[in-house]
Amino acid sequence: MKIVLLGYMGCGKSVIGAFLAESLQIPFYDLDQEIEKETQKSITELFQTRGEIYFRKKENEILKKFLDKKEPFILSLGGGTPCYYNNHELLLQEGVFSVYLKASVDTLVSRLIKEKAKRPLLHNQDEVTLKDFINKHLFDRNFYYHQANKIVNNDDKSVEQISNEIKALLI
Repeated sequence: MKIVLLGYMGCGKSVIGAFLAESLQIPFYDLDQEIEKETQKSITELFQTRGEIYFRKKENEILKKFLDKKEPFILSLGGGTPCYYNNHELLLQEGVFSVYLKASVDTLVSRLIKEKAKRPLLHNQDEVTLKDFINKHLFDRNFYYHQANKIVNNDDKSVEQISNEIKALLI
């Protein structure tokens, strides 16, 4: 099975994906890291030098390559991945099990305020504008996130609890 984790930046896709993959003993991939490997540039550099359109095209190409693989894996997507190039439709293919890791705005703000330097879309945000920014994005992305096969709320839960919840959905 191909397990794909989606959700807003800061919801825990990479941490939960790595933990779940180890527990299930299947490979874990982070789409952003795969893009960085292929382009030899950081996501921040790609946004600054090539722009978001180039980044989204590359993201779509690499997502398609992964979904064409025959072996099982866990893949964490970037927060915006399902919203571009009909990527959300690619996640509806047979053999793909997608999980939306849903976190509240307050949870996302508390996590993202600490790491905004690493996130190109958040560089200029303070706590108040960040909350508004996330609210608007979640409103815009809600349709795409809710196309996932399952939704797991991850507020006030440990990585292990969330991983166990996802494993229970696989049965």
